[in-house]
Amino acid sequence: MSSAPDPAVVPRPEAQDPRRGAKQPPPEDDYVAELGASESGGGVVAPVLASADVPETSKWEVWSWYAYYIGANGLGLFNFGPTAFQNLLSQAAPEDTGLLRFAGRDRNVNSIVLLTNGISFALQAALFIIIGSYADFGSGRRWILVFWSVVSFGVGFAWLGVHDPSRWEAGVGLYIIGLICYQLTLTYWTAAFPSLARNTPHLKEAAQAFAEGEMSQADYDRLDEMERSRLSNVAFCVQSVGEVVILAIIVGILFGVNVTASTEANNWGLSVLIAFATAVWLVLSIPWFLLEKKRPGLKIPPGKNIITVGFWQLKEALAKIWHLKQSLIYLVGYFLLGDSLNTTVTVIATLQNEVVAYDTLTLTYLLIVGIVAQAIGIAAYWWLQKRYNISAKMMFNVVMVGIILLDGWGMIGNWTDNFGFKHVWEIWLYQAFYGLFVCQWYSYSQIIISSVTPRGHEFLFFSLFTIIGKTSSFIGPFVSSAIIDASPSHNNNSAPFYFLFALTLVSAIGLFLFLDLDKSAREQEAFLAEEKARVAGADSD
Repeated sequence: MSSAPDPAVVPRPEAQDPRRGAKQPPPEDDYVAELGASESGGGVVAPVLASADVPETSKWEVWSWYAYYIGANGLGLFNFGPTAFQNLLSQAAPEDTGLLRFAGRDRNVNSIVLLTNGISFALQAALFIIIGSYADFGSGRRWILVFWSVVSFGVGFAWLGVHDPSRWEAGVGLYIIGLICYQLTLTYWTAAFPSLARNTPHLKEAAQAFAEGEMSQADYDRLDEMERSRLSNVAFCVQSVGEVVILAIIVGILFGVNVTASTEANNWGLSVLIAFATAVWLVLSIPWFLLEKKRPGLKIPPGKNIITVGFWQLKEALAKIWHLKQSLIYLVGYFLLGDSLNTTVTVIATLQNEVVAYDTLTLTYLLIVGIVAQAIGIAAYWWLQKRYNISAKMMFNVVMVGIILLDGWGMIGNWTDNFGFKHVWEIWLYQAFYGLFVCQWYSYSQIIISSVTPRGHEFLFFSLFTIIGKTSSFIGPFVSSAIIDASPSHNNNSAPFYFLFALTLVSAIGLFLFLDLDKSAREQEAFLAEEKARVAGADSD
């Protein structure tokens, strides 16, 4: 199923006071307003996203943003790419041992997939620290998105030349680069979200009313939150519907290339699907590249540049979070639970591919079931929360139970061959279960991040959670790969679930018992009061 945007890369700053934009702005494109001060005295500077000087969001601009997400659905580089890679590995491995020489030792197919997955996430973490600041600072985000999109298109079309088992090593490169490109494009696409929401005509009118004293801060904040929620939810729904349509077309393509005729035809069919999904992405990305309006990002603090400011962001967030106990608790829990879920999904995907024997038609039908269940699940959770006024923390607890059950399901496979993602019927059930009960992680983990972040420090804290998310994503695959390698015959693909179940259970219990959002709100109030007093003292000196 498609990858939802990493929740940690969705900046959700609270509504900024539009009255701060009333003064005459300088002519530069990066007109900004200060929101606070750092420990070292440098300003934490954010754009006036609701300022009259920032271009208004048009209907066509919003729909072009939606269209990009339909194209960047993950079918090519995130779904079929990994399947094609694992398929080539399984055919290249000798039948008697099932092992291939990779990274200095003989490994089984699933171990290689997990190891390369970990390498990919490690490179993503490094790249995000180095160039991730482009998503927040200055106005170069759009060009970074164009660059990584073009590289993604090249990787997608390159799969047309890699469909023979003898070229599995080339598949390693395409797999790693493809995952990196896909995640980076999602990061920079998502970075446009707050500015789009805050510059819609509806919210600009609200900002004007607030500036003139006709609307309270609380009412303005509620409108701001609802507008961001509207754009986010519609984007997800539009993407889901569009993805189902694309998959329906893909089914026709599969029959056209007759993938059931032979193993070679199935290999070729996977490469064709990746190329087709890439072509759709390319076409649907063009409107956003042309229609996105130039809007200001954060202003780079004095003495920093676009490279060093990323490290500065990380240092600032780490320094501040130690004063917020509840924020720190969630950071640790997010690190552990995010690592467990990311690795769990990867391990199950490798088992799924083996169970259905890499049959491209079956994998496509499974994706359709998963995406439909995903849309139903997220809509149902939102309806229940709204209908019964359930807290975000309670909804998050329910999601954690779903993740625990998922890992427990896989762990049972160590004791029996009758259960544990070892049968086709289980794979169908998994797709439905994940969509209905687990994928809500991407929504509610984001809500909790925004709940433990003090006002005016959203960019710093979301940068921290983004880096933590990327870091955790490569540790789990490395550990799971080592567990498989250390198992008897180096071939127990269910063994990682011992580690994953324990990791999920410990982190979920910790968050359930110790994370208190009411305490977090009080801690944030005290923290902001202390910071305000410190800044006032520094100004008086």
